[in-house]
Amino acid sequence: MTHSHDTQQTTSPPTPKRGGALRGALSWFDNEAPWKNEDERGGRVHWTRVAPFVFLHGGCLTVLWTGGSGIAAAVAAFLLVTRIFFLTGFYHRYFSHKSFETSRAAQFVFALLSNTAVQRGPLWWAATHRHHHAASDTADDPHSPTQFGLFWSHIGWLFDPANHRTRWNLIPDLMRFPELRLLNRFDTAVVGLLFGALFALGAVLEAYAPGLGTTGWQMVTWGFFISTVLLFHTTNMINSAAHVFGRKRFPSRDTSRNSAILAVMTLGEGWHNNHHFYPAAVRQGFYWWQVDITFYILKLLQGMGIIWNLNKVPAHVLELGRQNLGRQLQVMPRKAERNPFVA
Repeated sequence: MTHSHDTQQTTSPPTPKRGGALRGALSWFDNEAPWKNEDERGGRVHWTRVAPFVFLHGGCLTVLWTGGSGIAAAVAAFLLVTRIFFLTGFYHRYFSHKSFETSRAAQFVFALLSNTAVQRGPLWWAATHRHHHAASDTADDPHSPTQFGLFWSHIGWLFDPANHRTRWNLIPDLMRFPELRLLNRFDTAVVGLLFGALFALGAVLEAYAPGLGTTGWQMVTWGFFISTVLLFHTTNMINSAAHVFGRKRFPSRDTSRNSAILAVMTLGEGWHNNHHFYPAAVRQGFYWWQVDITFYILKLLQGMGIIWNLNKVPAHVLELGRQNLGRQLQVMPRKAERNPFVA
């Protein structure tokens, strides 16, 4: 198999131009459609970015029409947990931080699975997250609760057209793969496939296993709308709540905090201060008592030969954390950071 670090020549997409409402709506389906993609954060809200979230949240109300069933709730729970893992294991720890290695084929499968979480494409996600680390809790951070408030850090920042663009300069290592570029551009196609697959599942069960009491639209309501909304708010608490609530074990230059509750809810992402202090580690729960379910699953994938070269937490980092046990650290003065992915 071809290794994921193999290279090939690519060029950056053309810089999108300003456009009107129609072009803004087109960006729902084509992320490289010309539109208002300013270089600077604008702090504004645009209806074309709000509309998909209204649709997603409003879709949960269809439960009043479709009702519920045990099988629909089970599918919703399964998709909730698995997609949280896809986000934290692949979009975050692999694409954003390269904390392990894999083959090119597996890389694409990981991107495809993560795309079902309805949090846009792998290149946009990785670039935005790398930018967050480089500018965390400064005025240039897209979603800092200490700078702009909890609502903005949790969801409001996604409504700003300035945050719609993919920051290509931060992901030269990922731009080399045309299949990732294509997926990033048309990420809603995968979302549409998930929507259709859930409807088909419910319709088949209604026809061949009527005792389960489900339908196509009921499965969409629970497996797509309810599950995705819960997924969105659970994972986005790392952007918002994990910078406000919890404890600091390491002297990071931001307000990242550790929270056992958030760690359980997000399969390990709640050890946010650990992660901000040493983001290259595949494990975010640095110690055995810090539950990190994503790491445990990644270890299984390593044992199966699907991934390899998992980055460990250095001994000196672990020792520093032990020395700070029980202490509440303060935010350190911030200095300019170099992005390790940009030459």
